[in-house]
Amino acid sequence: MAVKIIKYKNYKFYIMRKDTPIPPDVVDKYAKQMNLDSVGKASIREIKRLVDLVEEETGKRYVRMEMGIPGLKPSDIGIEAEKKALDSGVAAIYPDIDGIPGLKKEISRFVKNFMNIDVQPRGCIPTVGSMQGSFATFMTATRMDKKKDTVLFIDPGFPVHKQQCRVQGIPFDSFDVYNYRGEKLREKLESHLEKGNIAALLYSNPNNPSWICFTETELKIIGELANKYDVAVVEDLAYFAMDFRHDLSKPGKPPYQVSVANYTDRYVLLISSSKAFSYAGQRIGMMVISDKLFEKECPDLRPYYGMEQFGRAMVFGTMYALSSGTSHTPQYGLEAMLKAANDGEFDFVEVVKEYGAKAAIMKKLFTENGFHIVYDKDEDKPLADGFYFTIAYPGFSGAELIEALVYYGISAISLAITGSERLEGLRACVSLVSRDQFPDLEERLKQFHADHSG
Repeated sequence: MAVKIIKYKNYKFYIMRKDTPIPPDVVDKYAKQMNLDSVGKASIREIKRLVDLVEEETGKRYVRMEMGIPGLKPSDIGIEAEKKALDSGVAAIYPDIDGIPGLKKEISRFVKNFMNIDVQPRGCIPTVGSMQGSFATFMTATRMDKKKDTVLFIDPGFPVHKQQCRVQGIPFDSFDVYNYRGEKLREKLESHLEKGNIAALLYSNPNNPSWICFTETELKIIGELANKYDVAVVEDLAYFAMDFRHDLSKPGKPPYQVSVANYTDRYVLLISSSKAFSYAGQRIGMMVISDKLFEKECPDLRPYYGMEQFGRAMVFGTMYALSSGTSHTPQYGLEAMLKAANDGEFDFVEVVKEYGAKAAIMKKLFTENGFHIVYDKDEDKPLADGFYFTIAYPGFSGAELIEALVYYGISAISLAITGSERLEGLRACVSLVSRDQFPDLEERLKQFHADHSG
């Protein structure tokens, strides 16, 4: 079969165009219609839209790995609690800005039971998803000290966090942690903090997109430097307790979800209900502010909020202005799920282990067909199997690889848009790939490898 050279902007690659699983002309038509300069450099949502359009016209199902959407059924515990709350009439009542008392209590219990961290309920605030929590934290933290106006991202990370800074006009800095694991992190992180302009730093753990998990050594370094330079640490726990190498499911018993909160009292934890509880559609997350940071008096907050205490400014300034609180009924749903988990009646971790099981199978299919894992270790330990993994194929940049795989009915996103320096890599999400698609995935990967290994 003839090989056609595809030229795209400043790069070219080779692909067997006549017999790919997805008709090339359909992909090309919609890419042109969407004005995509490069499919490989498109955003997550753009890739989703392209695949939606191609699937609709061709009737062929993609192996969809581009979106980090939960793929499991939500718990009936939360759903029934919401129904009961609606029947009681709460839809007609404004919720308290900082959350209903029962939920605040259960959040405080949850971080104690599953992280062994003590935080008063007043600092446990429900948010409209973790995204609102990060937006509000960036806004408030960068106004605490007029000399510190910048957010530091330890990458790779979720691209929309940087977008949140852009739309607020907040400066940000970043670095890829790949080459700075373990003790190497200290010098690199300090080189950024010693500039004196960093108000807050953010990372996710487990990490989106690489699924690396920071070790106790690394968390201790982050905590010590945060203390030294008076920086707020924002720990994004969107994938709470999903390092399946350890059993983190037993309330009040070690091991616990690791956290920088063990090494600093200047932290904000962002805990999502979307993945751990498969509750993404209800847009409810948890912002947990340490007691010390909540009470911190910051005179530079007064011009914006009319008050100086960080916690009060967050609740009655930023959160009030953003949404006047979180939707009432999802708070009751989350409260019920947290209470069941805290009481040992609901093993939410067991439910989501399916993600790790699928990742192990999918990674094997890729590596058996010429791909390799990009982020593969936590210091000297093999990476866990979880919600995401990263892949690359010899001779391709990440953008080129997406551009090629889309003709084979496989979608993902480039690591380039996550702040990663590993421009050859892709992020693959396992959640929307059902087990009945594994034979299709294997067949398509075998064809791709046969077409490109020569």
